[in-house]
Order: sequence, then C-alpha cells, then structure tokens
Amino acid sequence: MKKISIIGMPMDLGQTRRGVDMGPSAIRYAGVIEKLQELFDEVHDLGDIPVGRPEVIIDKPSNLRNLHLVAEKNELLAEKVDEVMNSGTFPLVLGGDHSIAIGTLAGVSKHFKNLGVIWYDAHGDLNTEETSPSGNIHGMPLAVNLGLGHERLTKVGGYSPKVKPENVVIIGARSLDEGERELIKAKGIRVYTMHEIDRLGMAKVMEDTISYLKGKTDGVHLSLDLDGLDPNDAPGVGTPVIGGISYRESHLAMEMLAESELITSAEFVEVNPILDERNKTATVAVALMGSLFGEKLL
Repeated sequence: MKKISIIGMPMDLGQTRRGVDMGPSAIRYAGVIEKLQELFDEVHDLGDIPVGRPEVIIDKPSNLRNLHLVAEKNELLAEKVDEVMNSGTFPLVLGGDHSIAIGTLAGVSKHFKNLGVIWYDAHGDLNTEETSPSGNIHGMPLAVNLGLGHERLTKVGGYSPKVKPENVVIIGARSLDEGERELIKAKGIRVYTMHEIDRLGMAKVMEDTISYLKGKTDGVHLSLDLDGLDPNDAPGVGTPVIGGISYRESHLAMEMLAESELITSAEFVEVNPILDERNKTATVAVALMGSLFGEKLL
C-alpha cells in the first residue's frame, strides 16, 4: 500500500525576502492533495509545523540570521519527519525556504545507513558562516547536512553528518560562491551545472545520477528548490537565476526518478507566492510532484 504524508514548513527565517512562509499554503491551493490522491492509496496532510512570526535576530558571534530560531524550528520538523518514517509512510515536506532541509534530512537520514541526496537547485547551498556573503542560512543547508558549519545547525536531530559528500548530486547549479566552488572540489561532490545539462541533455544527466547513486545508497532524498527551474517557468522564488532548467526537462527528470524507484523522501522548497504570477510556481511544483510519483500520460 502506497502511503504519503505531507508536512508543511512555513518558514522564512533562513533569508530576508518575506512571503516564502506562504509556500505550503500556495502548494495546497494549487491542488497537491487532489494530485496525490490519484497516485497514492493513502494521503495524510499533517498540517504545518508551528513557526509563528518571530523577529529577525542576528547571532553576533557567527553573524548568522535567526540561528537559534532556525535550529529550534528544524528540530520540530525533524521529529515530525522521523515519526512519518517510523510509520512506513513517504514524507513530503513543503517549504518554506531551503533552510528547512536541515530538519528534513535530520528526520530522514537516521533511517538509512547510506542516504543519497539529489539537490535540484540553482545554488549549491554549501556556504558556512565563514564563506557566506549574507549570513542567510538558506544558503547553507547542504553544507550543514555534510556536517560543516555552526554546531547549533549541524547537530539538529542529535547527530552529524547526515550525508556523505560522495552520496550527493547537485543538479542545475548556475550560481556558486567562491567558498562553495572550493568545497565542491575539496569534497569531490558531483555537480551537473547548466553547462552539463545543455551539453549532455537532461536524460543523460539523470541516467548518470541514478546509476551513480543506485549502487551505493539505500535510500535517496530529493531536495527540489523551485529556483532550479528557469524563472520563466517558476517566477515565484526568492533568488531567481536566469538560464535555468526548463519545465519539460524537469518533468523528464522527475519521470526518470519515478521509473528508478530510488526516491524515499522529498521536499519542494522556496515557493514564494508574493513574487509569483497567479500561483504559477506552486502549480509547477504540484505538476512535478505528479511526475515524481508516477503520473503518466498513457
């Protein structure tokens, strides 16, 4: 029996642009429940993790924005995701900014010996407090999950690291800071930039990603940032970068992941309806979820 649980994480504490806290509501409004009910035997909407409207606090020693609040809220998310995993149900987390991946992976990774992660994103999210130009934690979650960064973040869930660098694949990168580029080279993280996607084609990129992860992982988490797509297709994101993955390429990627049966948990993040056009980005997110979970035309 195929069961899925939806967890909303309406958090905008990891960055400065307001509105991304409304992402889970926008995705629900775009029909995510109805879409999943066509594809699963049981769909449970567990509502939203309570985040509230806390004031922005800069942690003076680290210069990180909302450090303790981000950690505290991600602990709550980790507990909820852990509960869902324990019940044998697929966890689908709706964001919220990408700092929520700290909590999602803290809840997921303990259930696997060798978790793989596909990071579908325009950005590497591999900054630490030393390398971050902004102090925004939504630019750090992948580094945090590798065990790099402020201990208050890396120890969410009570253990670190959550994932090994050789089990990570970044797809769609086209905006990397200097510190991130150095880290990618030092750790040997596999990255398919837009150059590779253009040159090889999305089918080849996904074939390589699936074969790379299949042999050495016992589960794979998909962390999909809507800014991985081109802003023409997904305008409602906080940090758009032109020249991104197309709508059709993204569907192909999700369809190939569905066929591979590799994905064991997922999150869709950075939908900001304030910056959107008629909820277009949330609608795209729901359509991609359909492909990820096996929706077919014929």
